[in-house]
Amino acid sequence: MLPAMVISWGIVATMQGLVTSYTGLLLCRLFLGLAEGGLFPGLILYLSSFYPRERLQIRITAFFASVSLTGAFSGLLAAAITEMNGIGGKPGWAWIFILEGSFTFVFGIFSFLLLPRSPETAHFLSSNERCYVVSTLKRSRAISDDDGKDDFSWMEVLRAIRSPHVFMICVVEICNGTVLYGLAFFEPTIVAGLGYSGNQAQLMSVPPFVLAFLASMISAYISDRYGCRGLMVLFFAIWCIVGFSMFYATISPHVQYASLFFSVTGAYAGAPAIVTWISNNSAPHIRRASSIAFAFVATNAGGILATWLLGSLSPAPFYTAATIIFIAMSVGQVVFAALNMFYLFRQNRAKAESRFSMAKHDEPQELGDRSAWFVYSL
Repeated sequence: MLPAMVISWGIVATMQGLVTSYTGLLLCRLFLGLAEGGLFPGLILYLSSFYPRERLQIRITAFFASVSLTGAFSGLLAAAITEMNGIGGKPGWAWIFILEGSFTFVFGIFSFLLLPRSPETAHFLSSNERCYVVSTLKRSRAISDDDGKDDFSWMEVLRAIRSPHVFMICVVEICNGTVLYGLAFFEPTIVAGLGYSGNQAQLMSVPPFVLAFLASMISAYISDRYGCRGLMVLFFAIWCIVGFSMFYATISPHVQYASLFFSVTGAYAGAPAIVTWISNNSAPHIRRASSIAFAFVATNAGGILATWLLGSLSPAPFYTAATIIFIAMSVGQVVFAALNMFYLFRQNRAKAESRFSMAKHDEPQELGDRSAWFVYSL
């Protein structure tokens, strides 16, 4: 499914460069959303099926950090591609969609050959390596001991909905999604409002994303090494608070530009920690898949709000109302991440007490992450 979604996305993205009417563009955007909607959660679920829980964030962050890196170099690439303005009777912006969509399509074709369906079918591993990977995944509870437990069940979907930690992470995701998408969509516009124009604005939008990339990779290593998912979420939410407070408190273009290094880094480096956190603490497979899906629905709900905040409801160049909402959303991340850490700590303590009073074979088989032998990641 993942290569198929990539191919579909590439085709639709390319078509955006060929449309000649506003209606055609809207239709392309609709189908683009349909192709992209399952891609991000699908990739997170895919990675969680290949790596132990304690080694997962560095892999998810490598995926997310590529988005930050893309944000850095997309400005440079867009500045270069727009120089093709007029070639083939197409404006420069159309060539951006055509070239980038075509590359995505070709990459999707190769993905059919490169991506294995599971560790058991990974052609680049030997038989012994495949057995080792599977046993390690089962030992860390990344996958179930019994493959039958991973079959689809609506009951597991309901259990994901009813999990308090899933609810709290979804609230965190709504807050993070509002900030993340707001910056992803409008950061070049914000930079342009600080006195830069044209290609210079595109180029000046790059450095904050470079810092976000570096911070993401460093924090992911620390989080995997010390098992501190929640602390990473709190840390980078505070970075967002600092960044948006700086932007709100001053009218100096230089200080406002400096604030982007805090807000962009906080939003982009915090996102993989949040997703890893919910993936680590959801089992079995269907419950994890549902939890990840709900988290991305929440993120996209925040993204819908973000599209209206900057410009429509909060005019340039100061974006006062939007900045206040972004500060509130960042505070919301801190509050609900802290509550989730407290809840998971309490659960782990209760589970530790239960392990002293019962044997593992005495508890029901369908508990998943609620098992006394499943320790939540903090």
